[in-house]
Amino acid sequence: MIGKVNSVENGLFWYYFIVAKEKIENIRHSLAHLLAAAALELWPDTKPTIGPVIENGFYYDFEFPEPISEEDLPKIENKMREILKTWDEFERVEITEKEAKKLFAGNPYKLELIQEYTGQELTLYKSGDFVDLCRGGHVKNAKNIDPEAFKLTSVAGAYWRGSENNKMLTRIYGVAFETKKELDEHLNMIEEAQKRDHRKLGKQLDLFTFSELIGSGLPLYTPKGAFIRRALNDYIESLQIKAGYMQVWTPQIAKAELFKVSGHYDKYKDGMFRVVSNYSEEEFYLKPMNCPQHTQIYASQMRSYRDLPIRYTDFAMLYRDEKPGELNGLARVRSFSQDDCHIFCREDQVDKEMDAALAMIKEVMATFGLKYRYCLSTRDKKHPEKYLGEPKVWDKVEEWAEKIMQRNKIDYFDAPGEAAFYAPKMDLMATDALGREWQLSTVQIDFVMPQRFGLTYVDKDGKEKTPVMLHRAIIGSPERFMMILLEHYAGAFPLWLSPVQVVVAPISDSQLEYAIEFCDKLKEADIRFELYDQNETIGKKIREAELQKVPYIAVIGKKEIDAGAIAVRKRGQGDLGQMKTEEFIVKIREEVIDKK
Repeated sequence: MIGKVNSVENGLFWYYFIVAKEKIENIRHSLAHLLAAAALELWPDTKPTIGPVIENGFYYDFEFPEPISEEDLPKIENKMREILKTWDEFERVEITEKEAKKLFAGNPYKLELIQEYTGQELTLYKSGDFVDLCRGGHVKNAKNIDPEAFKLTSVAGAYWRGSENNKMLTRIYGVAFETKKELDEHLNMIEEAQKRDHRKLGKQLDLFTFSELIGSGLPLYTPKGAFIRRALNDYIESLQIKAGYMQVWTPQIAKAELFKVSGHYDKYKDGMFRVVSNYSEEEFYLKPMNCPQHTQIYASQMRSYRDLPIRYTDFAMLYRDEKPGELNGLARVRSFSQDDCHIFCREDQVDKEMDAALAMIKEVMATFGLKYRYCLSTRDKKHPEKYLGEPKVWDKVEEWAEKIMQRNKIDYFDAPGEAAFYAPKMDLMATDALGREWQLSTVQIDFVMPQRFGLTYVDKDGKEKTPVMLHRAIIGSPERFMMILLEHYAGAFPLWLSPVQVVVAPISDSQLEYAIEFCDKLKEADIRFELYDQNETIGKKIREAELQKVPYIAVIGKKEIDAGAIAVRKRGQGDLGQMKTEEFIVKIREEVIDKK
């Protein structure tokens, strides 16, 4: 929505959204049953367990009598389509606990589920000869399922009920849509995503690596990767300096007392690394965020209403104790930084500061060509124990955040229960080239933390008052943003962000002296280059530069030397012909300034 739509439009939107969501989920749930039926026909001694709907599809966990692999998936798919022809309605049957235990006597997993629902209504769903213990959520008629609109995708191991203490089962994943066209589009997107996988590209382009000796989730950046990370920070910092933000630097560790006051100790301790000192009994933690430290810089001296707003930015490293199974390249790491900003201001300054922050975010997203919408993350009113602060303050801030987004004509959706424990969030959800959404920027209005730390300023009437603390990040973590950009651009970074902007490729050694002179001109113009002076054919040099996704290749042969020029090749466009060296340098510098 942009602004506030009327109640009728809003009601119709959510009605059709819910109906459409329920329809596809019913299809996917029905296919999970079909998968179980096919597995039982192919391997009669199989023990089916559970098969829920997931994003874009479904899965089912089995105990098979013999190992199966992804080579078996086509056979299972064919059996599913064969069975589907014989199915009609999904018949709901109420059953007693005794009857259910008799029916599933040979399946300990179903018996465990039945035992958990002692005294509650049990239901089965029957279609064809297949019966499964289920609460429901199916298509009215199996003939409504397009047999060409689903596909089994992978096989994986999964512990029963997710516990390592339980038996390892075999999980079969599938994707499903209403039409074959939607399925094909999804599979094409998955294939393209695999080509763009940042872990593969990061290795190919020599940007980052990991070491078992250092630890999981702790990335190491090569010179090229470190350049991109630094360039992203420098770009954000250049905008912040213009807007009156001041960079600070804070230590990577802090005493537990800091996080106890902020509330992170009670609400977030499981995600923090504990630090042990050889000489002190004090409890320390690696910091997972910057906001508590920034409060102490603010509190280091008396503040007047005339001093506000005070805007602190910080690129210091942060650390979070992520679960090993959730670590994923640069997408989920244990060490990272953030383009963090915390603004301490008067209440009457909030609107202006928020508008400025949102405008800055808009400019950055335009630079990278990212479309986006916002998510208004509010509290879960059914569980007030999850949040700090007074309910009336939460009411005020949630309403305030909504008005700010409406005033700025921001496209947004609601996300109840997703707020931070101290404040609601306005989270930017950016859409990449494959249509995937990533949470990047965030803006928050926080009344809780300044109060907990006892922060004050002297107002014009001589009385002490508590400032409002605004939390703001634009690209969030530069490391994670590098991952998003790698996949968004498929490794072909724009010229200004490319570690190597120009490859200089002489055709033979006889052009090497001219090539070196040209490189000197590039260096003087602050243009990043690599000289390919190895004894290889020009074709191989060009192919290597293209694999490295370098924006420009300057080929130098005898004709170019005679003309005082270079032969220019541009990434994605091929041969642009000859260009005078001075003309080429001007062109590159203009493109860099324009952030192309």
